[in-house]
Amino acid sequence: MSNNPWSERIYKQVIPFLIETLGGFLVAVSIDSFAVNGEFPLTGFSGIAMIFNRLLGMPIGVTILLLNVPLAFLCYRLLGRHFFLRSIRCMVISSFFIDYVGPLLPAYQGDRLLAALCTGVIMGVGYGLIYLQNSSTGGADFVVMSLKVLRPHLSLGKIIFLTDFVIVMTGGILFGDADGIIYGLIINFIFSVVIDKVMYGANAGKLTLIVTEHGERISQTIEDTCHRGSTRLTAFGGYKGEDKQVVMCACSDKQMYQVQQAVKAADPASFMVVLESNEVHGEGFKYLQMGD
Repeated sequence: MSNNPWSERIYKQVIPFLIETLGGFLVAVSIDSFAVNGEFPLTGFSGIAMIFNRLLGMPIGVTILLLNVPLAFLCYRLLGRHFFLRSIRCMVISSFFIDYVGPLLPAYQGDRLLAALCTGVIMGVGYGLIYLQNSSTGGADFVVMSLKVLRPHLSLGKIIFLTDFVIVMTGGILFGDADGIIYGLIINFIFSVVIDKVMYGANAGKLTLIVTEHGERISQTIEDTCHRGSTRLTAFGGYKGEDKQVVMCACSDKQMYQVQQAVKAADPASFMVVLESNEVHGEGFKYLQMGD
């Protein structure tokens, strides 16, 4: 890519827009090709819009936009101007796809359970791509993002599952569809899991703690193997009271396998513990930002 600052600025604007567009298209596919025909009580403002669609025949995309307007302004101050404008753009894109592109796609006519699974996965990927760009499709997303800002320790998937549970129950009860409630909860669960995988998958990795008497050698081995830094901690053995060092390193799953092999070759007497890391922030890992 060119070193021209203007070109870089355009590049940084075009790529997020294309990813948001893809996310909006996937959301439309999940709703129009699977959820509408399966008559599932969906989550968020999409679920509320589908209730109005079934009761009054109102277009889903337009209804989502109308529901979004008052809530968008309420969350404006908490989430910031830039996030607000990006979300407005995503709202228009996703609503256009839902009302004008999605209906042109073939609707799935098969098993209802398979339709529910496809709805949850495809919708989760679509929303996950949008959230990765620090944007949203508005509506319940504004509430979710606001809660994320206020309670950053909670994952987006968990917040979404909790906030959408009531909408799924309401839709199922309103239409007297007990199976629909079950399918809706299945979709909600899969949707929340997929969003977490899409958003935090790039930031997930492994953390290793290596107990050794040769800390400098192990740190250099890790650096030579996968170009990852490490931290050395001073420790002593609990049984014999011997001086030890603990080398701590965070890296990807593939790199961790390489580290394991290299460390065992460098110090066969070392003791290694490998832990799952849902989020890693710092050099070499992407920082996920919510709002401005």
